Amino acid sequence: MGSEVTFNRIAMLRAERGISRRQLADALGVHYQTVGYLERGEFSPSLHLALRISEHFGVPIEVVFSLHPFPRLGTGLGTGLGTGLGAGSGEASRPA
Repeated sequence: MGSEVTFNRIAMLRAERGISRRQLADALGVHYQTVGYLERGEFSPSLHLALRISEHFGVPIEVVFSLHPFPRLGTGLGTGLGTGLGAGSGEASRPA
């Protein structure tokens, strides 16, 4: 098994909630640089830390972490499918 990459949405979830890296790190009991390493995919969390992160955001672990890249938000417009993440961001077009 060469390079094992874990994709995540930590930065997006943190931004949606207006939480700084330092605030998230303090809540998780880790160094703030660890949050940066996680967000950039330079470090894969232990199962315990991954579960604590998903619990902190109040979402299932598969919403935060994946073995495959997450689809970009805004792709697949018109399909009626979505994760519900980012809803209410004002990015969707509204009928006139």
